Order: sequence, then C-alpha cells, then structure tokens
Amino acid sequence: MKLASYRHADQERFGAVVDDTVIDLTDASGHPTLASFVGSADYAKRDALIAQGTAVPLSEVTLLPVIPRPEKIVCSVRNYMDHHQEAVAAGLKRELSEFPPVFLRVWRSQVAHGQPIIRPKASESLDWEGELAVIIGRGGRDIPAESAWDHVAGYSCYNDASVRDFQFHAKQIAAGKNFESTGGFGPWMVTGDEIAPGQVLKLETRLNDEVVQSGDTGQMIFDVPQLIAYASTIFTLSPGDVIVTGTPAGVGFSRKPPRFMKPGDVVEVEIEGIGVLRNPVAQQA
Repeated sequence: MKLASYRHADQERFGAVVDDTVIDLTDASGHPTLASFVGSADYAKRDALIAQGTAVPLSEVTLLPVIPRPEKIVCSVRNYMDHHQEAVAAGLKRELSEFPPVFLRVWRSQVAHGQPIIRPKASESLDWEGELAVIIGRGGRDIPAESAWDHVAGYSCYNDASVRDFQFHAKQIAAGKNFESTGGFGPWMVTGDEIAPGQVLKLETRLNDEVVQSGDTGQMIFDVPQLIAYASTIFTLSPGDVIVTGTPAGVGFSRKPPRFMKPGDVVEVEIEGIGVLRNPVAQQA
C-alpha cells in the first residue's frame, strides 16, 4: 500500500494512493496525521479502513512531505562504500567509522514531491543525494538490530540535497544539510509488507533526465537494522521518525569540474518498488 500526506480543501490529511486517487484515511482511522497512524494499533487495519474512506482525485490534492513534521530526521553520512571512496578521492580526509556517522535534519528543510528544491541565496553549490528513507512505526529506545525490522512502517524516496560550501565550513556537516526547502521527500511511503526485510532495491538519481547516480541498497556499509539500533541508542525513536540511509556514488561535488543543481533543473530519485520523487529546482526569492 502507498500512503501519502497531502493538503485538500485547506486541510492536511493522509490517505492511500490507489491508481489516480487518494482514499482519505484521516477520518476513517481517527488519527490526525500519518505519523500518528503508523504508530498505532490501527495501522494493522489499514486494508479494512480503505473501504470507509472517501476517494479524491490525486490531481486535486497537493502532496506534502510523506511525514510533514517528523520529530527526528536521522541521516547517515557516507554510508555507501563507493560514495565514501569518491569523497576521499575528491580531497576529503575521512576514515571509515566503526559506528554509523549520523546527523539530524529539521523538518523545515523538507519539500514534497513536485515542489521546488530551493537553491539559497547564500550558495551556488547545491548538490543532489538520492537516498532510501525508512519511516519508523513502532518507536523505542535501545532497539536491538535483530528486531529492528519490527519497528519499520515503510519506505520512501529522499533527496538529501547538500549546500556543499556550508557543509564543508567545518567537520560538522549539519549547516549544509538544513537550508529550508532543500530536501525532497516523497512522493509517498510504501508499507513495510510490500518490501521484504533486507530486500536489495535499485536506486537511481537523474538530473534533467541524465543518470547521475546508480546503485542499490545492498551497497550500504551500515544496513537498516544497524542504523535503527544505533540511532535508538542515542534517541528514543518515535512513530513517524525518518531514517535517511545514505547515498551511492555520483554526487556533483566530486566531479571534475564539480557540478551542481541550478534553477530550471529537474532532479528525480527513483527507487525500485517505491516510485519516483521529482522536484524542480528554483532560486530563493
């Protein structure tokens, strides 16, 4: 099942995407947000709830980031070996870590499918990073890797775009990852029962229809259970939290010469079994 957050008739709602419609589940489930729903006992009843929902044409709604305001967006750094190697080859002095390197994004840095990723006034080095996003359903603290899949509600596409010069101002990279409206998230989440635990998924990023990244989730250095276990050692994970799992090789800053997104570009992140996240690029007003 595909679940999306959206705006319709000036209200934020969520529902199931079926063909060219969205079947509203907000009223049928009694939950105000998708984050609340995925953490509830009602989430297991989602198939039955569809019969109680009202269908709205997808063309009449405005999609929102899958989880519009997650409590935490936990992102993994250089979690694909080929990306780690290209970063080192480009001059970054980074060693492989014994533990997953992570940082936090804020929810205002996100944009939905179809909405523009904004290049800020402060920089022209806006880079793409196509990634798999994992949405937490059942929260918890100190989650063992062996049971981490039980805490996954579903999966989505993410463009963890980076403002590179701000990212490289210091070894702490959060400055380049939290400019408003730079991280694409969508178009929807695919529920966990649609993708087998540990299933290898192809991932491709395209800039103006040109393939710039091509890899698969089997290339991760730290897999999804390891990321969840590590993050939950630090934080209590909550329903609707997002784990963004890292990007394969092919980013713009490592190219010779470097290449970055500019206004008028269109960037797409496609993940097997999930769909295509598509965002135009615009300049900050």
